Amino acid sequence: MAKVEIYTKFTCGYCFRAKGLLKDKGVVFEETDITMGGPKREEMIQRAGGRTTVPQIFINGDHIGGSDDLASLNDAGKLDELLAV
Repeated sequence: MAKVEIYTKFTCGYCFRAKGLLKDKGVVFEETDITMGGPKREEMIQRAGGRTTVPQIFINGDHIGGSDDLASLNDAGKLDELLAV
């Protein structure tokens, strides 16, 4: 199974949606809460090419994007392929 990382904030609806999709697929993921900012937020921004919104999702170290990007991959039938690696 692929390594999935997701940066989130506590009250983020998009974060809940993305985590729900991953959970529905049985994916175990590493969640980093950046609600309070700090060095992990800066790490996320650097890894995500300057994007500051949450969630930011990475599969096997590759930046996937946010919740809408994750859903689009799933709708196109490409998410399972990425998760299988």
